Amino acid sequence: MRRKLSIAVIIIVCFLLQSTVFQSLAIASISPNLLVVVTAAFGFMRGQKEGLFVGFFCGLIMDLTFGSVLGFYALVYMLVGFTNGFFKRIFFPDEIRLPIALIALSDFCCNLVIYFIWFWFRNRFSFGYFLLHTIIPELVYTMLAAIVLYFILLKINQKLEEIEKKSETKFG
Repeated sequence: MRRKLSIAVIIIVCFLLQSTVFQSLAIASISPNLLVVVTAAFGFMRGQKEGLFVGFFCGLIMDLTFGSVLGFYALVYMLVGFTNGFFKRIFFPDEIRLPIALIALSDFCCNLVIYFIWFWFRNRFSFGYFLLHTIIPELVYTMLAAIVLYFILLKINQKLEEIEKKSETKFG
């Protein structure tokens, strides 16, 4: 229960930061995607099931506030969380390169899916423009934010795991 409540608070705080503080700090109307960072991080730190769970709620909150089709972002974020869950076996908390690479790849793939669904299928074929003016700047900005946010999420996850282990030994 403590983990679920903690994850809910993390999702809400990151969503609020993403939609308020970072919107005012936007560079050329581009802001970092903190919810992709949260989804990817919990995917590779905790596995596919938790990545799917976190991705669903991150996507749902995006759908409810910014989406025009309910479930689109939930599906995309669920796929991000689930896919990152495959890397749990090779995830080491001390290593920063894998998490940052996975977060970068997740953000890139999210934006590709968004482009193909919202633009390409509507006969807007300006992929080069979208890549240079939206995908890459958001990727860079997300990576900068991810370096800080990842360590915060890692510490929270380690603390929750420590509490869970203590309660297992107490009651187990």
